[in-house]
Amino acid sequence: MLILTRKTGESILIGDDIEVLITSIDQNKVRVGIKSPAHIPIYREELYRKIQQENRAAALIGKEEFDNILELFAGVPESKTPGNRDDS
Repeated sequence: MLILTRKTGESILIGDDIEVLITSIDQNKVRVGIKSPAHIPIYREELYRKIQQENRAAALIGKEEFDNILELFAGVPESKTPGNRDDS
């Protein structure tokens, strides 16, 4: 782990694309601004952990639940199913 000391207005660069800027420091809180390309998601740790937990839980559905989901989409045209766009 790299530990750095920064003052308000100073930043840290990660690679060529990510900048972490210290915007303010107040008692026990540090406000940070992060600039990165749009394709790099940025999450607070607790939210990221929650997303991982929910993804793991979703991956554990049983065969019966999966069959029920498939029945929901039975007969639905492919262009109308989630994730497909109808550009015509």
